[in-house]
Amino acid sequence: MTQLRLAIVGAGPAGIYAADILLKAERKFDVSIDLFEQLPAPYGLVRYGVAPDHPRIKGIINALRDVLDRGDIRVFGNVRFGEDITLDDLKRHYHAVIFATGAVRDTTLDVPGIEAQGSHGAADFVSWFDGHPDVPREWPLEAESVAVLGNGNVALDVARMLAKHADDLLPTEIPANVYDGLKASKVTDVHVFGRRGPAQVKFTPLELRELGELNDVDLVVYDEDFDYDQASRDAIASNKQVMVIDRILQSWRQRPGVNGAGGEASRRLHLHFYARPTEIVKDAEGRVAAIRYERTRPDGEGGVVGTGEIREVAIQAMYRAIGYFGSPLPGVPFDDHHGVIPNHEGQALQVGSNDRVPGVYATGWIKRGPVGLIGHTKSDAMETVRHLINDQGSWWQPVDPSEEAIPALLAERGVRHTDLDGWHNLDAHELALGEAEGRVRIKVVDREEMVRVSRGE
Repeated sequence: MTQLRLAIVGAGPAGIYAADILLKAERKFDVSIDLFEQLPAPYGLVRYGVAPDHPRIKGIINALRDVLDRGDIRVFGNVRFGEDITLDDLKRHYHAVIFATGAVRDTTLDVPGIEAQGSHGAADFVSWFDGHPDVPREWPLEAESVAVLGNGNVALDVARMLAKHADDLLPTEIPANVYDGLKASKVTDVHVFGRRGPAQVKFTPLELRELGELNDVDLVVYDEDFDYDQASRDAIASNKQVMVIDRILQSWRQRPGVNGAGGEASRRLHLHFYARPTEIVKDAEGRVAAIRYERTRPDGEGGVVGTGEIREVAIQAMYRAIGYFGSPLPGVPFDDHHGVIPNHEGQALQVGSNDRVPGVYATGWIKRGPVGLIGHTKSDAMETVRHLINDQGSWWQPVDPSEEAIPALLAERGVRHTDLDGWHNLDAHELALGEAEGRVRIKVVDREEMVRVSRGE
């Protein structure tokens, strides 16, 4: 039986699903898979991109854990592609590689003042409150009034975490440094801005509904945003999700906080629709002082056009949550415009051409961009795996495909990699930390400590 030694770079859902699909589907080849992850722990954005107060979504980890715990996939954590192991290394020891590295950077926003002190990308903030080991332990939370740009689920996560009282997060796996930071936050008002209307938002009803359930936080909407055009009314009538979103928003219009009046809560979360940011106003020291935006209106086709009316809201910090963007990988083609590995159905292509890159594949967000949910990730992986299997003639011809080669190579380079047993050690350690505090889990944040616990050192 023909051997297939496959490397997968990225141990989030995309990488794990690709490995699982290949192992379950393939009968023509003797398949062995090594999964490489730059962090000491697996699960990618499910561990480091989902707010800690969303345990239902984190339940995806249980399904991913079941795949890894079968024992037919080797995991090499704390291994940085391009530094600890290179594309040339993979060519020497594998027949092919699938990159599943996702998209973890913030998309840029080209408006004046975006570089002001206090202007942040949502991805960085999410990494901080999720205890990512490679971001600073402290986060500046001195602002009383904060803007969040975007109308997707990430924008709502950011707004909710900013507005929510820290003590209400204690039942979650929030790291100690994040709790301390949020506890000291001075925020009183969080303003969420979207350039289109309520019937065109990208967030889900579940995410939206949670905003209205926050303790001691008034939800503020504005009547002027609900003068729907026909396209919006049609969307509400024809799409169940849009209908539910509208129902939630309409119920909030009956609350005391409508039109900015505010109720009795100590914090307010404002939703502003039909608002296109035009400038981040800076003070004399270069800090965020206000957001200036143009009021938009429906164009009759589900989009918007500017009205020329400029408004301004005083703020001291701003978070852009307008999408994620992929990062280039050493030696691998990269589309700088779309933030992906250029590909045809997962087969990597040379930049600007249809020429195949033998042995190199992509799946997940680094393949298609940061769109779609977990279900899309599975179908995405199936497409990539199908091509990989059919491309046997263009696989690499490894010099040493032995399973012993990679551990030896990493040891020779002094890479203190973690494995699946190490993740079990870290998992048990975090659960024990949580149990001692009456919580489910307390996440270890420091990378060195993660490695030390994983390796039993």
